[in-house]
Amino acid sequence: MASAIRLLSIDAIQNAASGHPGMPLGMADVAAVLFSKFLRFSVQNPNWINRDRLVMSNGHGSMLIYSILHLLGYISIDDIKKFRQLHSITPGHPEYGCTPGIEATTGPLGQGLGCAVGMAIAERMLAQRFGGDLIDHYTYVMAGDGCLIEGISHEAASLAGHLGLGKLIVLFDDNGISIDGKISLASSDNVAARFASYGWDVWEVDGHDFGHVYAAIASARETNRPSIIACKTIIGKFMRSKENTSAAHSWPFTPADAQEVRESLGRGESKAFEVSTDASALWKEVRERAELEYESWLSKSEQCDKIGELNAAITKGVPESVFEGLDEHFRDLGFAEATRKSFGRALEFFSQRVNNLVGGSADLTSSNNTKASWMKPITKEDFSGSYIHYGIREHAMAACMNGMALHAGVIPYGGTFLVFSDYCRPAIRLSALMALQAIYVMTHDSIGVGEDGPTHQPVEHLA
Repeated sequence: MASAIRLLSIDAIQNAASGHPGMPLGMADVAAVLFSKFLRFSVQNPNWINRDRLVMSNGHGSMLIYSILHLLGYISIDDIKKFRQLHSITPGHPEYGCTPGIEATTGPLGQGLGCAVGMAIAERMLAQRFGGDLIDHYTYVMAGDGCLIEGISHEAASLAGHLGLGKLIVLFDDNGISIDGKISLASSDNVAARFASYGWDVWEVDGHDFGHVYAAIASARETNRPSIIACKTIIGKFMRSKENTSAAHSWPFTPADAQEVRESLGRGESKAFEVSTDASALWKEVRERAELEYESWLSKSEQCDKIGELNAAITKGVPESVFEGLDEHFRDLGFAEATRKSFGRALEFFSQRVNNLVGGSADLTSSNNTKASWMKPITKEDFSGSYIHYGIREHAMAACMNGMALHAGVIPYGGTFLVFSDYCRPAIRLSALMALQAIYVMTHDSIGVGEDGPTHQPVEHLA
């Protein structure tokens, strides 16, 4: 199964004369275990609300997930052959809404991890609201060294540990290599100790040992804390002349390199884009098993009292009736007030009519007026609330909002000062690319914020 992933990946990358072979060759074994033994999905309904989510935070390794999507029947072999071509549905980095089975647009390293934390939060909130018979899934992340070096990984992982997101599992491609060379050139972090300090469970395994990977994922699924599995892998595995070096990451991939991989896998005579009969049969079994799980859930869900309410929650629109009475709510104000105060008053009105609104602030709740009087914060022990104290984690807040919006079932909004939108910008940009229903409450949006000085005056933001 893993060989099929590797061969399709190298064929597509060589055909495009562009791409990143190192990660697909290195993480194919981990991916094969995840999909064949654990992942819950449906090809016939890719947007099934109770599917497991897999976010490719190291998005440059996109051919790994595209290969799997083809093997499962989401996309065609022609789509694989058009990898990285204009107007294809297999772009260089995964794009949400472009390719069925892709959960998030990724590419800027670390964003996928923050996004996945938001998905895991949404899962816990909806599970508490609608019950485990309807919502009970895992969120997986594939992340590399670069993702974990990026600053957003600290913010997101810290928040996930604080909230005890036990259904979040990170599969860390621990190959020790970056574009410039060994990771040790720029980092000497103890990743295991770092994540343990966040309140995560940590496993370290041989990423090419199917049994070890299986055991680690199975254990991670049983804990009530988020988990990271450091999969010791060889970047560019089976590309003998370049494996375990930075040259395997994305350097020119020659026909000789591709043939080297084929021969190492015992497929020296195979043709490009050819999948063996045995591999096709195994991946067909995986799909059939997954569809049986989906059909079972579908049958059970029809007996649940709250299925109608859940279906209403996962639609993006709000009924026109929500706006009835809004004019009366503001008509008798009779005096001028700060716009953030007006927002707070509007929030009191809407939050009681749109029951899937989920608010939050990066430690500026009282300044942003982002918490309605009746709202209850979520905690590790209780996800029945509708407010998130993100702490001073603006970047993670914005990325988590992306994940919650992608998950569906909640409409997230988050607040900070406009000047600190700079800390949110990479995640906001991805939100725009994905056209997500995420709401940003940016207060103190005037140069009239005089007393705090130029550091808090959003001059260039208004220019």
